[in-house]
Amino acid sequence: MKKINQIIIPLCLMFALFSCGKGFLESTPKAQITDDQLLTTKAVNNALVGAYALVNGNINGTWGNYSTAPSQWLFGEVAADDAHKGSSNADQSPMNDIELHKVNPTNDNLPTMWNNYYEGVIRCNLTLRLLAKVQATDQDDKFSDEEAKLIEAQAKFLRAHYYFFLIRVFGNEIPYIDESITSTADAAKVPNDADITPKIEQDLQFAVTNLTYDKPGGQAGRVDKYAAESYLGKVYLYEKKYDQALPLFKDVITRKPALTSIPFTDNFDVNKENGPGSIFAAQHLINPDGSGDNGNIGDMLSGFYGNAPVNCCGFFQPSVDLANAYKVDANGLPYLDPADYRANPYKSDVGLSGSAKENYKVDQNLRVDPRLDYTIGRRGVPFKDWGIFPGDAWIREAAFGGPFVSKKQMIDKADFGGNSVPGTPQITSLNVNIIRLADVYLMAAECAAQTNDLTYALNRVNDVRKRAALLPALKIGGTPAAKYLVKTYPSFASKEYAMKAIEMERRLELALEGHRFYDLVRWGIAKTVIESYQKFETNYVSASQPLTFEDRDKIFPIPQQQIDRSGGVLQQNIAGK
Repeated sequence: MKKINQIIIPLCLMFALFSCGKGFLESTPKAQITDDQLLTTKAVNNALVGAYALVNGNINGTWGNYSTAPSQWLFGEVAADDAHKGSSNADQSPMNDIELHKVNPTNDNLPTMWNNYYEGVIRCNLTLRLLAKVQATDQDDKFSDEEAKLIEAQAKFLRAHYYFFLIRVFGNEIPYIDESITSTADAAKVPNDADITPKIEQDLQFAVTNLTYDKPGGQAGRVDKYAAESYLGKVYLYEKKYDQALPLFKDVITRKPALTSIPFTDNFDVNKENGPGSIFAAQHLINPDGSGDNGNIGDMLSGFYGNAPVNCCGFFQPSVDLANAYKVDANGLPYLDPADYRANPYKSDVGLSGSAKENYKVDQNLRVDPRLDYTIGRRGVPFKDWGIFPGDAWIREAAFGGPFVSKKQMIDKADFGGNSVPGTPQITSLNVNIIRLADVYLMAAECAAQTNDLTYALNRVNDVRKRAALLPALKIGGTPAAKYLVKTYPSFASKEYAMKAIEMERRLELALEGHRFYDLVRWGIAKTVIESYQKFETNYVSASQPLTFEDRDKIFPIPQQQIDRSGGVLQQNIAGK
């Protein structure tokens, strides 16, 4: 089964303290439900489906869930150096403050992120409480011990995921609410005075111990031991526990097919979802009635504009800096110093006017990594099966957001039927990979480099690059659209060089997938990179401004409405002070 129970089970368990949001679980109760009615295995399974539902970041409807996108395009990419908010200055203007790191606690993207992912936590807690009650009864309708462990492991994995997404945005000290808290009053008394990362680790370790490499119930959208090992390794990596993370990544890599046997394009193909390269993904589909609240609504703003096949809404535009990062030297290796790839910058048709603009032709002698044209839409280059990307005609305001568009969130026109909402084709059924196999390879490489196993680090980076070299050339009139070239590194001479290569490879491979800002922060280079980027980008895109990146900008403020509602229990973090 492609998704989890097709994600449309009519359910909303309004019991104990918390309520499920509408949207994913479309119906609401018509009468009071008693505890006894909920003490069934069916109720537990339905609660678990509800817990999975929030992986797509949506509680209700379609519009308005942009900051909670599982792709984390806003906090993870626009806040970094990979992308601009796009669209126009006035549209969703609070997002401009995220791009420029001028965020205050009343920014309307913050409560959406906070509320939606805490809703995910609540649903996990609900599942765990119900499971414990069912298993404690003497009734016949209960799970075997093995089944109960699988359910508990999935719920705890999901809870860890929701908390991890929250701490990357708001910092490690946020309220930790678990299944033991059974009233609103008690939940409101939970302070944010301790690092909750050990709790996240604990949940993921339980998942690693109790999940198997087979999908529970054979359902492709469920989490398994691969996902649990990868996620626990990722949390360890963020904590710089490299020795603990590396064996987890190695186990996944050893058991999975070779990365070079899995095409790069499979990661963004609606027809090849949940394949061996997908470790943990948000499952999306278009409902049978054609509605899209179970679709990829978090990325819906990244549709195009004007006369494009999808002409809403013009957000999430790759930066000029990102496009130039794909340039390679004569040996097919990337330039690791921004000063090198920014020299004689490629900027598409920015700054041209009149006949020069009208008659612009793409430079097919540009020497680049082929992943450029599978990540970024460039004027004069084919865009999927939509035709040649015409530039401004598909962009809402090029002077503001730049000349490029994002490719990874879009599906082929040939796949619109059944995979996009009629009349709103920017909402699709394309899954979003939260962790994919190449990410695991590069996290393993990083751990190896940090522990001075430079040979292992080199081999894993080169595996990613070998796969990139297999990408077919995009062509214009039968001729490649660029001088595509990507080669492997001959060696890593030092730990420092290895880390620079790994940092660049993560950018090239995972661009526009929500990792970049969090990577810059954990590497300790956010200030240097973002300040330099904004200064460079002001030459081409009016959305950019020279700025000073402060320590406080490494996270985002806790929403002011949550501070106010807590009655003094919650303390604002450094970003909101």
